[in-house]
Amino acid sequence: MKLVLFDCDGTLVDSVGLIHEVMRRTFLHFGKREPDVAETKAIIGLTLDIAIARMDGKPHADDEAVAMATYYKSIFGEVRRDSGFEEPLFDGIRGVIDTLAARDDVVLGSVTGKSRRGLAMVLEGHGFAPHFQFCRTADDCPSKPHPAMVTECCDESGIAPSETIVIGDAVFDMQMAKAAGATAIGVSWGYASVDELWKAGADAVVDHPADLLAYIH
Repeated sequence: MKLVLFDCDGTLVDSVGLIHEVMRRTFLHFGKREPDVAETKAIIGLTLDIAIARMDGKPHADDEAVAMATYYKSIFGEVRRDSGFEEPLFDGIRGVIDTLAARDDVVLGSVTGKSRRGLAMVLEGHGFAPHFQFCRTADDCPSKPHPAMVTECCDESGIAPSETIVIGDAVFDMQMAKAAGATAIGVSWGYASVDELWKAGADAVVDHPADLLAYIH
C-alpha cells in the first residue's frame, strides 16, 4: 500500500488570489502596509499565525500575529463568498485524483496549513471528500516543515513513511516530507520555483499533474 498525501493550496487548488485578498484586508485592518502577492505566495503552506508573523517581519508569532490570524479567519468566509475569488482545481488534478482513488493499492490524504474547516470546504466543494481518508491541518499539528502532519497520517493509516509520498508546491512541503522519512515530490504549477523545490530536498519535480502517476507505483 502507498499513502499519497497532497498539500492543498498551490497543489490541488489555485487559491493565491483568495488568500492574498484576505491577507491584504487583514494587514490594512491592523494599520499595516499592504503586502504584495509575492510576499503572500512565500508563506502559503505555513500555519496562519506563523505565516502572518513572517510577513510582518517577526521572528515568531506574538500576540498581535495571533490576533491578526483570528481576524483573518473571521473574514475568510465572507471574502470567499462575496469577492468573486474562488479556489479552482489546477488543470489535470481531477483526473489524477480520480485515477488514484480507483486504485486498491493507494490511500489518499492531505497535509495542509489550512484549517480543518478550510480543507473541508475545498474537498467537499470539488467532490473529493470521499477520497481523502487521512488528513492533517493547522488545527491538528505544528506548522510545516515539522513532520507531524505526515507521521500522524502514517500512524493512523498503518503505512510506513518509506511507503508514503508527499506532493506539494512549497519548500515547506519538501522539508516536511524528508524530515518524516517520506518521498517528496514537488509540483511546478504552484507558488515556489522549481529550483527552490530541488534545493529543499525534492526527490522529483513534475510539470503536470498526470506526471505524478509515474511516481506512484
